[in-house]
Amino acid sequence: MEYTVQKLGNLAGISTRTLRYYDEIDLLKPARKSSSGYRIYGQQEVDKLQQILFFRELGMELEQIRNIVNDPNFDGSRALEEHREKLLAKRMQLDLLITNVEETISTKEGESIMTDKEKFQGFKQNLVNDNEQQYGSEIRSKYGDDLVDNSNAKMLNMSEQQYLEFTRLEQQVLASLEDAVKTNDPSSVVAQQTADLHRQWLDFTWPTYSKEAHRGLAEMYVADERFASYYDKVHPRAGQFLRDAIVSYTSQKE
Repeated sequence: MEYTVQKLGNLAGISTRTLRYYDEIDLLKPARKSSSGYRIYGQQEVDKLQQILFFRELGMELEQIRNIVNDPNFDGSRALEEHREKLLAKRMQLDLLITNVEETISTKEGESIMTDKEKFQGFKQNLVNDNEQQYGSEIRSKYGDDLVDNSNAKMLNMSEQQYLEFTRLEQQVLASLEDAVKTNDPSSVVAQQTADLHRQWLDFTWPTYSKEAHRGLAEMYVADERFASYYDKVHPRAGQFLRDAIVSYTSQKE
C-alpha cells in the first residue's frame, strides 16, 4: 500500500511538516514522487518510519537516528529486539517510581512506615537502570562486568545522606565546570578544583579510584557524543575541557 504525506502523517500521528523535514535531512525519503510532485511512501518507508519513531521515543537525536537507519548493515529485526529490551527497562523504572510514590502516600496517611532508605531506593534504581540503558555496553566493555556490578551495588546501598551528597556533588561539578571553561585553561585552579570534585563524585559509586580509570572515563566524554552531551549542556566545549582538566589533574597526582 502507498501513502501520501497527509495519509502517512495521519497513520503515524505526526505532522506533514515533520515528514517533509525528515525528507530534507535525508532521514526518511519518499519511495517516489507522483507526476504532480507529491511525495509517495511505500511499505519500506512505513517500516523505516516506525523504527525512527521508536528511536525518538527513546530520546535519541535525529542525526544519530539517521546514521543508524541509513547504515547499509542496519538490522531492523535486531533493532526491534533492542527496542523491546529498552522499553521493558523503561517500564521497570516507571514501576519502581510508582511503587515508591504509593508507599510514600501510604506512609503519609499513617498506613505504613517507610524507612529513609526505601524513600530513595526507587530513584537510585532508576539511575542505575538509566546508566545501564544508555552506557552499559560501552562501560562494561571498557571496565568489565565485575567493576560495573560492584559500582551499581554501591549506588543501591547508599544511605539517604550519601545519596543527597552524591546528587549535590553532581550539580556542583556542573556549576564549577561552567565557570572553569571560561578560563580556557584546563590547568587553572578552578579547572583543577572541578576535576577534583568530579573525582569525589565518582568515589560515591566506584569501588576503587585509579587515575588511569579516571582518564579513561574522561576520554569517553570526547569520543562518545552521549557522554559529551551531558556536560556540553553547560557549555559547547565543556566535555572536552573536562577531559583536558582531568588529564592534567591525574598527571599531577602521579
